[in-house]
Amino acid sequence: MYADNQMRRNTIRDITKLKGARPVVSLTAYTAPMAASLDPHVDFLLVGDSLAMVLYGMESTIGVSLNTMIEHTKAVMRGSQKAMVILDMPFGSFEQSKEQAFKNASRVLRETGCAAVKLEGGAVMAETIRFLVDRNIPVMAHIGLRPQAVHVMGGYRTQGKNEQERTEILNDAFAIQEAGAFSVVLEGVAGSLAAEITEKLDIITIGIGASVDCDGQILVVEDMLGYFPGNAKFVKRYAEVGETIDSAVKQYSDDVKAKIFPALEHTYGLKPKS
Repeated sequence: MYADNQMRRNTIRDITKLKGARPVVSLTAYTAPMAASLDPHVDFLLVGDSLAMVLYGMESTIGVSLNTMIEHTKAVMRGSQKAMVILDMPFGSFEQSKEQAFKNASRVLRETGCAAVKLEGGAVMAETIRFLVDRNIPVMAHIGLRPQAVHVMGGYRTQGKNEQERTEILNDAFAIQEAGAFSVVLEGVAGSLAAEITEKLDIITIGIGASVDCDGQILVVEDMLGYFPGNAKFVKRYAEVGETIDSAVKQYSDDVKAKIFPALEHTYGLKPKS
């Protein structure tokens, strides 16, 4: 039972019931304040390994550790109330064996309280996905463009534009559904292929650069808010927060140099003598 003032989090069942009903809304989040801002508007929040680049300035997602992902997921859990929270399993935390994947994924759920984990890979990861699901760990899969495998995939490019790639990605989609994944992220997948996968699968598809035909969408929140200059073609900038920050900090800098700030109203005075 929930108290009147305690909000119930979305569950996997809530998310999966949206297929065919309305699009699923999701964004990345890495901190408690951002999670609190996004929480009323999204169905789930993904603590993406993209934080390696967005928060830590790394060149790729590969350098982030499981410990780091866990700490940021705890922060997102503290900052949110309604959205389901999913942790992105980082590179090296699940590929070695299905036993390694279970050890790390079970630690994630135990220490953070999040609802599920996401892991990259299609048919090659099907056995691992089944192993986790059979042991009560919900899994969101990720196929198409896989940032953790960008070096072997030849860079950040659209996937599924030729018949061989289309066949491989379709096989990946059916394999991870058969393995028990409750959802799949389609990243950088040609629009016609994303539409075909979404129509043929029973599970929810979440697109990022994969057309409006997916069951839902996700973006890196800092991209859509315009924190950084330049974006991939698939990103729509809903704000220019980077420009706002630059303007505000410049004004602060000017005020400090001119001794305008702190003004009298920002200064604590001495208590009058009694």
